[in-house]
Amino acid sequence: MDKQMNYYKIPRDEWQDFYKAEQVSLSQQELNQIQSVNDKISVQDVREIYMPLVHLLNMTLAGKQDLQSKKADFLGIKAKKWPFVIGITGSVAVGKSTTARLLQLLLTTLYPTKKVQSITTDGFLFPNKELIRRDILDRKGFPESYDMEKLILFLNDVKSGLKTEAPVYSHDSYDIVPGAVQLIDQPDILIVEGINVLQLPSNQQLYVSDFFDYSIYVDANADLIEKWYLERFGVLLNTSFQKPGNYYYDYAIGNHDEAFKLARNVWKTVNLKNLNTFILPTRNRADLILEKTDEHRINTVYLRKY
Repeated sequence: MDKQMNYYKIPRDEWQDFYKAEQVSLSQQELNQIQSVNDKISVQDVREIYMPLVHLLNMTLAGKQDLQSKKADFLGIKAKKWPFVIGITGSVAVGKSTTARLLQLLLTTLYPTKKVQSITTDGFLFPNKELIRRDILDRKGFPESYDMEKLILFLNDVKSGLKTEAPVYSHDSYDIVPGAVQLIDQPDILIVEGINVLQLPSNQQLYVSDFFDYSIYVDANADLIEKWYLERFGVLLNTSFQKPGNYYYDYAIGNHDEAFKLARNVWKTVNLKNLNTFILPTRNRADLILEKTDEHRINTVYLRKY
């Protein structure tokens, strides 16, 4: 489906003019510390793309709070403070983790009285031993590889104002870390990042997106994402993958041509297939789409009309 349907298409030079009242003073060094491997963000990106977005999120949050207050008045009950949940999705290697970390930093800096936390849905993947038992280890990242019931129960607890815990995933071991949890302690804002957050798996009465107050899709042409994926793989081969115990350690210390052959095959048979079949079809469910071009530059923003 055409992503322009039901969206305002806003070029970067127009989007940047929507909000200039307040700016966050962040250095390029600070931005480099939060960007993912091979991703790119700049001080200019913060000013021209993310500050208008943060302002829009704050307006949406205020509107949601006002609606909840009026709903409580209608029901004759005391209004409760509900957490504002932001979902961020897109392909592997498109830069959604960087977007999530940057939004958390900006929201925390601009609104210091608000508690902002973030999680990734990687922690809700089934452990490798369970994926092996189900014979779907080669489909890690596909809808059936996630414990969706556990993720939905987690989000229900968050939205209910309860303290809860999220499982932790290790990109070194390529597996869930046994016994490790991330405490989510009644945040004002929770950012949920993952490739599956807007998907509609079958046989469910509730979906992850039912708990979102706002959703963002980070988009790019598949050929560009493949290029970024392989570039990132090359960087990791010479850094993190070199650590003994890393899932890709044997490839890092072995023949790199063979390692890249593996990476290209994984992209084609797993990541690209997952993107086209399950991730990309969720794009038009997002409230906002950030469209990237060369060098991870966001040139166009699509804002949902209705």
